[in-house]
Amino acid sequence: MLVVKNLTVAYDDSPVLTDVTVHFDAGKITGIIGPNGAGKSTLIKAILGLIKVRQGSVLYQDCPIHTIQKQIAYVEQRKDLDLNFPINVFDVVLTGTYGQLGVFHNPGQKAKQASLAALEQVGLSAFSKRQIGQLSGGQLQRVFVARAIVQEAAIIILDEPFVGIDLQSETAIMGIMKQWRDAGKTIIVIHHDLNKVSQYFDDLVVMNHGVVDYGPVKKVYNAQNITQAFSADLSTVLFDDQAVAK
Repeated sequence: MLVVKNLTVAYDDSPVLTDVTVHFDAGKITGIIGPNGAGKSTLIKAILGLIKVRQGSVLYQDCPIHTIQKQIAYVEQRKDLDLNFPINVFDVVLTGTYGQLGVFHNPGQKAKQASLAALEQVGLSAFSKRQIGQLSGGQLQRVFVARAIVQEAAIIILDEPFVGIDLQSETAIMGIMKQWRDAGKTIIVIHHDLNKVSQYFDDLVVMNHGVVDYGPVKKVYNAQNITQAFSADLSTVLFDDQAVAK
């Protein structure tokens, strides 16, 4: 289990998250939803150790998160990437093996074969020599999922992986996340499309400058929590539509 306990994070003395406690179970796909500015990315960055926390802890199997960094794979948002960087698809995926190498060691045949297999798994074998800036949004996202595959991490964190991608890529990525889940990994996904919450996730964290609620989707994804995190109007649209569909 990945446990965030009593976490407080502040930027320039302005608290973004205050006394947040939440846990993420292995063998589950957990979605994180909330409006813009709710603290979703801040929570993820704290888990990844990318930002300093004012108080609290992040533990995985009772170990401080900074001691198991090699067990974490992170699929960042495309907007955070330099698509002009001169690197091809295969080499991007190959970087996922670097954490398993010793100091001053280059990737060997095993790492290269694993990278080719990961590209095949995401349906991009034919694109291995293509520069990343020449890919569509969905193809690029699948490349970074392939990189996460070869990392063989216990925890996989994806920051809005479905934004601006095609249905084929979305379906392929969901299929891989379900494989990770069935293998007992911990999968955490920042997500924006509330209509697919029940379809995609086992557990859910609802946020708005802190955690509104978290737990199994059937328990947490309800009109009261969506009203508190977003608005009563959105809650009415979502849950009235669900009632009509039934």
